[in-house]
Amino acid sequence: MLLKQLTRTKTLIAILGLFALSACGDKGAQNMAPGAGAQRKPQVSVVEVTPSNETLITTLQGRTAPYMVAEVRPQVGGILQKRLFDEGAEVKEGQALYQIDKSLYEAQKASAEAEVARAESVLYQARLTANRYSKLVKNDAVSKQQNDDAQAAVKQANAALAAAKAQLKAAEINLDYTLIRSPIDGKAGRSLVTPGALLTAYQANNMVVVQTLDPIYVDVNQASGDVLRLKKDIAEGKVKANDGAIPINLILEDGTKYKYPGTLTLSEVSVDEGTGTITLRAEFPNPDHTLLPGMFVRAELPQGVKENALKVPQRALLRRADGAPYVLTVENGTVTQKPVVAKDTSGPDWIVEEGLKPGDKVVIEGFQRIRPGVPVEIVPPLSKLPEQKK
Repeated sequence: MLLKQLTRTKTLIAILGLFALSACGDKGAQNMAPGAGAQRKPQVSVVEVTPSNETLITTLQGRTAPYMVAEVRPQVGGILQKRLFDEGAEVKEGQALYQIDKSLYEAQKASAEAEVARAESVLYQARLTANRYSKLVKNDAVSKQQNDDAQAAVKQANAALAAAKAQLKAAEINLDYTLIRSPIDGKAGRSLVTPGALLTAYQANNMVVVQTLDPIYVDVNQASGDVLRLKKDIAEGKVKANDGAIPINLILEDGTKYKYPGTLTLSEVSVDEGTGTITLRAEFPNPDHTLLPGMFVRAELPQGVKENALKVPQRALLRRADGAPYVLTVENGTVTQKPVVAKDTSGPDWIVEEGLKPGDKVVIEGFQRIRPGVPVEIVPPLSKLPEQKK
């Protein structure tokens, strides 16, 4: 009996010893894990800041406008007989578009021609009489008064003939106006009248609109404050202005780039009081008629060259709670926070005006586990950066 109790006691002691050893092993493993993790530094990827000459690009929103536009209206009244063009077709300056009934104007021309003929016959008779009286007055065969009246009749006949010819010219013009022509080269829109319509001279409603689409204008607005800042930077030498014509590129509504570059042709001389903007107008070739009046576009306007500019990727620029921008750099293996000033962009990069110097290593990846003062390990970036211009 005593022997059985002794055996149970030894077994219990052995089991308790195994539990104790297991607990000690787990505790040791737990104590080792933090120590092992603490020895490994956070990994970050950086980009080294290098100076380069950057063209400053301002992206502005705008709309297209026709190079020339003409609202065609009749200059004489009458019944419209024919439409002589296809809607949406290209028309040339002087091309006939409509025909108005011309019978009334042909009659007016014939009447004016007859009046000219009558006036010419009256003038002929007056000249004969005046010539005869000018000879007879020398022999006192007629009185001076009669001779004066004859000479005056010639002048009156000349005036009547001139008036008749003017009436004939007006009749010919009105007859020509019955054929309505395009005043410009361009593309004709839809016709707003049909044969049989009664037209009046210089009516308020147009018949068709003809627009010149090649070239075409693009009107954009730029804030006056941006213009002043640019002029100040140029005056201080921070930005070097481009010489010659200013090229402009377009981004279409679907995000694609328009293949033909344009040039700036107009900068408004006054500021819009309502919006505080200045209107800029650019001219673009449009041989394929890709651009149509009224389209929304974005214009990329180069406004100068910034020499020795320092760039950082847009993902490297962080902001504090108050919106102030800053970047994280690595100096001597330790993270440092640097406030910066960045107002302009160049493609996928920010142009940093203040806060960085050439050679600074700016963090672009690995922000999750770092803060200022933390030692880090620099590794290659996981994502490939856009190649910077030299």
